[in-house]
Order: sequence, then structure tokens, then C-alpha cells
Amino acid sequence: MSGLLEVSGISVTFDGFRAINNLSFSIGAAELRAVIGPNGAGKTTFMDIVTGKTRPDGGRVLWGERSIDLLKLDEAQIAREGIGRKFQRPTVFEDQTVAENLMMALKAHRSPWRVLFWKPAGADHARVEELAVQVGLGEALARKSGELSHGQKQWLEIGMLLAQEPRLLLVDEPAAGMTLAEREQTTSLLVDLAKTHAVVVVEHDMDFVRRLNCKVTVLHEGSVLAEGSLDHVTANQQVIEVYLGR
Repeated sequence: MSGLLEVSGISVTFDGFRAINNLSFSIGAAELRAVIGPNGAGKTTFMDIVTGKTRPDGGRVLWGERSIDLLKLDEAQIAREGIGRKFQRPTVFEDQTVAENLMMALKAHRSPWRVLFWKPAGADHARVEELAVQVGLGEALARKSGELSHGQKQWLEIGMLLAQEPRLLLVDEPAAGMTLAEREQTTSLLVDLAKTHAVVVVEHDMDFVRRLNCKVTVLHEGSVLAEGSLDHVTANQQVIEVYLGR
């Protein structure tokens, strides 16, 4: 197995509707990938399968150097294996500071037994500061999360995800609702993270995808329609019909 994540031949049907249809996908350990496609293409269901929220009817999902079968694990076990997901709407604790949010994420990363007796040590405070700087919130550690802009909340949530030390990050529409400056900073953050992590960005915004300058996977009706650079996939006649014919 060459990739960090290898999905092969997965299918899933909901009430007779085939949401995922013989889908195969792989990503390396330090790679940035954009996944695009019209509504109903299967982007969310694909992420649900990888994170254990939805069970496919068939196919394989293998993870890591030991080719662990993710379909045998539950959501919590998959998260502990190093797969983190960031949903479209940021879910941060608004009444807590940036530092407290990050500290809670560090704590949650521990086993239930260790959480019981956990007290933050110097190394934990240092890690919280490091995470805040990494996501562009180094100056905002003492601020209440509810006071942050929409973009800053998104970065905080990415920081909380990083606190769990994932190897793969699944990020859903990070650019939605951001200012131009925030979008640029988000691009830089994701590109930077992909130097040491696998990062899958599900996005509708073509301009944002272009800035990411990475390989693109186009989904349509639950299958991979095209894969390659953005210029390559947007020149594909089928992709043009699917995107522009709606």
C-alpha cells in the first residue's frame, strides 16, 4: 500500500439511492487534495465513511503503514488512529478563551482514564501556544472564542483538530464566509499543514481550489469523474457538462 489512506470500490445506498458508487481514492502521508463536485456528488458521504459515521455496503478502506481496516473500527477508534474531521460550521466553546479551547482539545486527546487525573503541565501550555501560533491566533490566546471573527473560529477549530495529532485532516468548505484576507491565510495554513499531514479539502469555491494549487478529485453521482490538476479536470468535457450543465 503506497498511500496513507486507500479507499477501494466502496458503495453505499440509502433508501434505494446510491450515494457512493464503486468509489476509489488514495492520498499520501504529506499531500494536499481538493475534492470537488456538485451537490449530491457524495462528498459528505465519502467523509462519513472514512470517519466511521456511515458503513458502506461493500469495498475496503485501509489506513496507515499496517493497512488497518477502518471498516472494523468505530468513530472514536478511527479518530484515535489519527483521522480528524473539521465540519463546515465551526464548533468552538464560545465562552472559553482560545487557550482554554485548545487545552480542552489536548485533554480530550487522552485516554478516558488519564483524562480523569489530568492536570495541564508546562509542556501542555507550551503546546497550546505553539498551536495558536501555527493557526495564526498567537496574539488571541486570552480572547473569548465568541469574540473571534468567523475565519478566526475556523482556524481555532483547525488548531483544536491539530491538538489531537491527526495524520489526516478532512476539512469541509473552509473558505465559506471568510473575508479575502482570511481566505489567503487559510490557503497558506492548509498548504503548510500538507507538508507534514495528509489534508483533504472539500470545497465548492473554484477560486479557493485554484489557490491551493494541488491535485483535484472530481466526484459525480458517487464516483470519481476526473482527477488531476484543476486545469486538467476543468478541461474535461464530462466535468464541464456536470458543472456547467446545471
